[in-house]
Amino acid sequence: MTEREFEIGGINHLALVCSDMRRTVDFYTNVLGMPLIKTVELPDGMGQHFFFDCGGGSALAFFWFPDAPDKIPGVTHPGAMPGRGDIGSAVASMNHVALHIPVDKFYEYRDKLKAKGVEVGSVVFHDDSPSTIATTMHDGVYVGSLYFLDPDGILLEFAAWTRKLTPDDVRHEPAAPRAKAAVEA
Repeated sequence: MTEREFEIGGINHLALVCSDMRRTVDFYTNVLGMPLIKTVELPDGMGQHFFFDCGGGSALAFFWFPDAPDKIPGVTHPGAMPGRGDIGSAVASMNHVALHIPVDKFYEYRDKLKAKGVEVGSVVFHDDSPSTIATTMHDGVYVGSLYFLDPDGILLEFAAWTRKLTPDDVRHEPAAPRAKAAVEA
């Protein structure tokens, strides 16, 4: 273990923006079972900031701003779930939130979400093949995923590592930005 300049121990919380705090509280507490652990009324009528316990000392937080701009698929968040369309979103947007689950719970949790009326994708397992999707389980599968949407269309994922990651899993050079096409006047 090498010494680090900053003692980062994980994610404290991730803050998102919702359109309806009452509906958000209902979904995250009653559908996903995440306890509401802190509520804040922002000063001067700016809105609210609520925190949900998502396990392991981490929280998922939501702001509600009364005058927040509307979401724009493909900009503020992905336009579709993985496997159902373009998953791209804009720089500095939040693409999705992955919540850790036990690896043997994917199909059980998928059924539970469907029974609660939640839009869910298929359970998929990822490997290093060109498609990144494993057609069968093998030693190269590194993570499992189940994607679903919250009431505002925020892309959520139940995820589980299926093997220990090693230094061999870091083998790609970071991409440099591509030049943007000139806009014609």
